[in-house]
Amino acid sequence: MKILITGACGHIGSYIIENIYKIKKVKKVILVDNFLEGKIHSVFNLKKRKKFVISSKDLTIKDSLNSFKKIDIIIHCASITNAAGSFDIKDKMFKNNLGCMKTVINYCNKNKTKLIHFSSTSVYGKQTNIVDENCEKKFLIPQSPYAEIKLIEENMLKKNSKNFKYNTFRLGTIGGISKGMRFHTAINQFCLNASLNSDIKIYKGAYDQFRPYLTLRDTFKTIKFVIENNFFRNDIFNILSNNYTVRQIINIIKKYKSNIKIKFVNTKMLNQLSYKVKKEKIEKFGLKINSNIEKDIKDTLNLF
Repeated sequence: MKILITGACGHIGSYIIENIYKIKKVKKVILVDNFLEGKIHSVFNLKKRKKFVISSKDLTIKDSLNSFKKIDIIIHCASITNAAGSFDIKDKMFKNNLGCMKTVINYCNKNKTKLIHFSSTSVYGKQTNIVDENCEKKFLIPQSPYAEIKLIEENMLKKNSKNFKYNTFRLGTIGGISKGMRFHTAINQFCLNASLNSDIKIYKGAYDQFRPYLTLRDTFKTIKFVIENNFFRNDIFNILSNNYTVRQIINIIKKYKSNIKIKFVNTKMLNQLSYKVKKEKIEKFGLKINSNIEKDIKDTLNLF
């Protein structure tokens, strides 16, 4: 089986490529990245390196994947992320992320290649109740340009659902260590600030609000499950380890770094209320995702 991974050097992508050797069905892996963020180190010293082909591509160019033949599955990680920061780069993010998505869809259409697509639980926006993948459209209220784009991507896939097999996974906020990790997601940013004795900035009114969080371990477990079981349903699934409040995350950090400083701030994300997300839909198929986020917090703090 031949796999192509876009955004291979990023936070999620770099974790996948370091662990993909654990999936015995995978014989060849093409790693695609534009390397604009200088994370070439993400592909250093990979286990079973003969499996890998490294390629620099700009996926916003329509035919940039056409040189690759007989790809069985694309794992699409390439995108500009950072929901909170997306307000300042909205146009750039729309152009890049949707351009990359169009290129991947075009390739899958032409070659009948299966697709693992990552969306985000942030598409649910402000909620007062626990939500699942079958909620009405009116409950999909993205609060950032990043989340808006993810909804558009989901709809792009639905329009092509007769042409190739895919899964969309709405991922919770990522935590965990990888070679390409960044520190803009909540857990990683909190751990960085705690380690540098800097203020941990928390949105006013958000301390006891719930959010869905996801470990990189559970992310890879999901991918492994899909590939090993040929699990492609042309459907949307929530993927999260668990729902936590910001206070609960901070209390875990305090176990390992007691003298932390919290500063409450205003933000454009202020109107995003608390929400919990269900994961029963994917678990009914036999995938259990419940890794303890505390391990990721401890491991991240130990980096410093």
